[in-house]
Amino acid sequence: MPHVLSWKQKNPNISIFYSSELLPTSAFHFSISLVPTSKVPMAQNHNSQEQPLLLSGNSKRANFSEKSPWFLSLAKWTLKCLMWVILIIWVCAIFFFCIGRDILQKWIKATQGTIFGITGSIFLGFSAPILIIAFLAFIYISAFPGDDFEKKKSKFPRFRLWTFPVLVDGPFGVVSATEFIGIVLFIVYVLWTMTYYTVENTEILSKEFIPSKEKSFLMLELTGLRLGLIGLFCMVFLFLPVARGSILLRLIDIPFEHATRYHVWLGHLTMFLFTLHGLFYMISWGLQGILLKKMLEWADIGVANLPGVISLSAGLLMWVTSLHPVRKKQFELFFYTHQLYVVFVVFLALHVGDFVFSMVAGAVFLFMLDRFLRFCQSRTKVDLLSASCRPCGTIELTFSKPANLHYNALSFTFVQVRELSWLQWHPFSVSSSPLDGKNHISVLIKVLGSWTDKLRDIIRSYPDQSKGGSHLPPSRITASVEGPYGHESPYHLMYENLILVAGGIGISPFLAILSDILHRVQEEKPCLPKNILVIWAVKKSKELSLLSAVDAQSTFPSFFERLDLDIQTFVTQQTEPSLEEGKIEQTETVSFPSIFMKHGSHMSSLVGTGNNLFGGLYVVLSTLGFIVLFGFVQVYYIEKFGIYQWWYRGLLYTACMVAGVVFFGGVVIILWHFFEERREKHEKLGASNENSNDVAEPVLNCEMGQTGLASVQTVNYGCRPNFEELFTNFSDKVGSADIGVLVCGPPALQCSVAKECRSQNLQRGRKNHAIFHFNSHSFDL
Repeated sequence: MPHVLSWKQKNPNISIFYSSELLPTSAFHFSISLVPTSKVPMAQNHNSQEQPLLLSGNSKRANFSEKSPWFLSLAKWTLKCLMWVILIIWVCAIFFFCIGRDILQKWIKATQGTIFGITGSIFLGFSAPILIIAFLAFIYISAFPGDDFEKKKSKFPRFRLWTFPVLVDGPFGVVSATEFIGIVLFIVYVLWTMTYYTVENTEILSKEFIPSKEKSFLMLELTGLRLGLIGLFCMVFLFLPVARGSILLRLIDIPFEHATRYHVWLGHLTMFLFTLHGLFYMISWGLQGILLKKMLEWADIGVANLPGVISLSAGLLMWVTSLHPVRKKQFELFFYTHQLYVVFVVFLALHVGDFVFSMVAGAVFLFMLDRFLRFCQSRTKVDLLSASCRPCGTIELTFSKPANLHYNALSFTFVQVRELSWLQWHPFSVSSSPLDGKNHISVLIKVLGSWTDKLRDIIRSYPDQSKGGSHLPPSRITASVEGPYGHESPYHLMYENLILVAGGIGISPFLAILSDILHRVQEEKPCLPKNILVIWAVKKSKELSLLSAVDAQSTFPSFFERLDLDIQTFVTQQTEPSLEEGKIEQTETVSFPSIFMKHGSHMSSLVGTGNNLFGGLYVVLSTLGFIVLFGFVQVYYIEKFGIYQWWYRGLLYTACMVAGVVFFGGVVIILWHFFEERREKHEKLGASNENSNDVAEPVLNCEMGQTGLASVQTVNYGCRPNFEELFTNFSDKVGSADIGVLVCGPPALQCSVAKECRSQNLQRGRKNHAIFHFNSHSFDL
């Protein structure tokens, strides 16, 4: 006897319906679940469109510490509390929903009378909160652009959950206490929810008088249904961290290179649940002998199985190619197959229909907003001001950028060179300080692999203009840049004591940090660091020339008096200096005159840090456009023509999301671009002389010899850094204080440094012992 699982609403055209040949109507319990987010502090530094991520250069130390008026502080904490309340209520309501599902029925009854029907009710309950938080985040960051990080300095050293490494080995890499709590919460949520649902399903089936064999089939399908619902809500958090310029990441000050780790973790969990979801159904259908029939079924009412099979197949292909061994050895395979996320999302909407898909629509919509904005920004061809090839196998590229596009010393960019590939984007840390010049930005690139090899060949193919070469280069470098992305606040400025640990080209972001600190000390801008230890491990001594990227003597000749800087360099594969040690290395440098700049263009300002006002308008208008479009489709098409097919309504819903972003958001982007062009023209007219002298030479200067930072460098040959000795000596030197540890290098180096930080903190028995705060700055896709 066939059994049907259905949930009918007052509107006959809108229904919740699940089809099964074995499930009785009385057995239906539609459940929703959500994974709680990890607890991360939301009080961070934020910046307006007129103010760089590093604080404004015109603010002096005396004015910087002035207290804000009480009403501004009240407004700030009110807005912050409001966001926290929305987040906590949303997470708790979903987390505990399996034991209070009557609330959903009451909520739908109270809200389904609108033109949006049940889809609008579920969207309002599950997707709207995250969008509301995003709107409030723009207001918060714009209204309170910069907190006084000097006030954040504690009088006594104390542990912080987000900088205390708990796990340093294992599949998760280095995991802080906050991240560990988040991982545990996700695991507890999945286990607790599945246990509850299993007990509930057993009780339901025990009351039905059906053969035990059919009960087994039904139990498999019910378990698969629950796993699919849990995976659906894990998918909400899967898309949030992968939006590079997300306002939510800026709000909680999590840079994208850190958020990718959470995306990887959530991706494994989500695909594991979805795979089990499909596997349980396939086992049940296979035992009944209807596997092929069910897999090819495309039902109009209820879930459509074939779109689900296509979506799961795309997800499995992305999952397999994203595993670390495959991703490391075949990055291009991982990159190209990961573009199947479009197939995964669209066919998921066709599989579950509009009202179920509306549960995850908010997170997917925020990702779509970010992806379209990045697409528009990346269409701009960016001028290269200079390119250099060093004998140590490093390339430096200096790009032109608008003065109002701000970044901090720990930012990174994605770079595309169209002569090499139209699809490949590679992340690189910024090697220049924002105080080096407001109209340029530089990156250092280690020559590793075919892409960087070809880039070096193109640069070397340019004639040397200083030697009277041809006035027309044999080939061009057509670059595009996304970003810059990174920390909202310059956390390297928040510690009086810093330890910077780098491996090889990992010194690149620390060069920007050192240059930034030297500039700020010289210009008397807010800057806490006083004691800095740099630990740098390289394979060969020829890499030591990278240190000359910071001309400390010309930037701040007397920095020895104001800053205690010690650079310990370890050359691991040489026992003594080479014969060429001390010789001036010749760097192949190409400066691109303006006649070679085809369009005279620079990096686009269409990024979150460029203009918060237009960024907020883009999100708000796109969201309103999506809602308005779906309302028109609902009234004038779905209801008018009686569209009842779940899969078709899911397709229309997805199309409205895309149209809201492209058309309504596109209007804001056009106005944003027009506004930036007029602003740039005005700035060029007012400061043409300053701009022309901003980048006269590349950042790297190989003829410095032993001046600048090289004069405070101690080179150790044939050994690796002894972190226990170095950290202990530095702790004895600074006494009882907070020490910020920043590491940039391979995973093994990160684990070693994190292990030492944890060991030092756990052995903090002495009175004057410091507390080490671990921070990593390594990008690993």
